[in-house]
Amino acid sequence: MIQENQHTDLFTGLKVCVLIPTYNNGNTIAQVVDDVKKYTGNIIVVNDGSTDSTQKILEKISGIDVIGYTKNIGKGYAIRQGFNRALELGYDYAITIDADGQHFADDLPKFIETLQENPDSLIIGSRNIEAEGMPGKNTFANKFSNFWFKFETGDTLPDTQSGYRLYPVKLYHSTRFYTRKYEFEIEVLVRSAWRNIPIIPIPVKVYYPPEEERVTHFRPLQDFSRISVLNTVLVLITLFYIWPVKLVRYFTHHRFVDIVKEQLGQHNENPAKVASALGFGMFMGIVPIWGFQMLTAVFLAQLLRLNKILVLAASNISIPPVIPFIIYFSYKTGGLVLGTQGTLTSETVTFLKDRILSGHFYEAWHELGYNLYQYVAGSLVFGLALGLAVFIISYFLLVLLMHKKAGVKS
Repeated sequence: MIQENQHTDLFTGLKVCVLIPTYNNGNTIAQVVDDVKKYTGNIIVVNDGSTDSTQKILEKISGIDVIGYTKNIGKGYAIRQGFNRALELGYDYAITIDADGQHFADDLPKFIETLQENPDSLIIGSRNIEAEGMPGKNTFANKFSNFWFKFETGDTLPDTQSGYRLYPVKLYHSTRFYTRKYEFEIEVLVRSAWRNIPIIPIPVKVYYPPEEERVTHFRPLQDFSRISVLNTVLVLITLFYIWPVKLVRYFTHHRFVDIVKEQLGQHNENPAKVASALGFGMFMGIVPIWGFQMLTAVFLAQLLRLNKILVLAASNISIPPVIPFIIYFSYKTGGLVLGTQGTLTSETVTFLKDRILSGHFYEAWHELGYNLYQYVAGSLVFGLALGLAVFIISYFLLVLLMHKKAGVKS
C-alpha cells in the first residue's frame, strides 16, 4: 500500500500528472484542485471557455498549470489540449478527473498502484452503475455504450463512460483524434483497444449530488446523436477493416486444425454450442450474399454469442472450387420446393439474349427473375438442411468424443 508521503515522489517518478477539464464549475473546482493537491502538485487544468467565476478562481490557486480559451468547444477538445500540454511538460501519463466533484481524489493511489503493475496501460475507474443516486438515463447510456464497445473491440468493460481514467499519453503523441465533445471518451477507448493498448478497469467511488444541485453540460439529444453517429462509424470500420485484418493475420499464422483446437480449448464450450456454431457457419456459407457472407456471419455470431472463429471456419465452404456445386444444388432444391422444372439451359440463355436485343426487357427480366427466385429460395432451404445436418453430425461426434475421453480418465 502506498504511504501518503510517497504520493508526490511516485507521481513525479512515473511522470504522471492529473488533468482536470472544466466548464462552468465555479462552485466545485477549487475543492477538486485542493483534494488532488493532497496527492500531487502535477496538475493541469483546462478551462474550456467558462463563462462563470471559474477563471477568476483558478487565477487565485498557486502551483498548478492552467490553460484555457474563450470559446467553449467541448470536453473532448479540452482533454486533447491537456494531452498536448502534458507531453510538452514531459509527462508520460495523465489522470483525468471531473471538475464537478463526483470523483474522489483518494482513489488516485489506486491508479498509481495499478500503473506500477501494468505500465503502458489505459486504466479506467469503474463506477457502480447501480449505485443509489445514479441517474437512470446514465445507467442506460452506460449499458448501451458497453455493448457497442464490446462489439467494436471484442473486449468487455463494466463502465465505458467513466471520465476518471489514466491515459498513457506518451502513446498518443502521433495520434490524430477527430471528436471534440463527450464522444471523445468513446473514440479514445475504442482506438486504444484497436492498438492493443491494455485497458484495465479498477473500482472507484462516485458521488451524485441531489438532482436539484447537479450541474451537467450533457445535452441528451445532441450529444447522444453524436455518440450514435460515432458508434456507426466505428462499427463500419470494425466490420470492413478491423475484423478482416485480424482474420487475415490470424489465419496467416495458424493452420485450420490448430485454430479449431485452440478455439475449442479456449472457450471450453459444450457440444451443443460448438455444433451450433458449425451448423450456423455452414448455413451462412450457402446463403446467396456473395462478398458479404463472412462479415454477416461474424456480425450475427456476435449477436447470437456463438464462437466466431468456428462460424467463420464452417462458412468457408463457399470457396471457388465448391461454389458451382453450391449454386447447382441450391437451384435444384429451389425447383423441388417451388414445384418447377426451370433450368438455366443454353436455350434459356439464348432466349434472354434475344429478348434483350429485341427490346423486350420485361420478358427477359421475368424469366431471369423467376430463375433467380428459384435459386434464392433453394439456397435458403439447402443451406438450412446442410446446416442442420452439420449440427446433428458434429453434436453426436463431440458427445461421443467426450464419452471416450471420460472413459480413458476413469
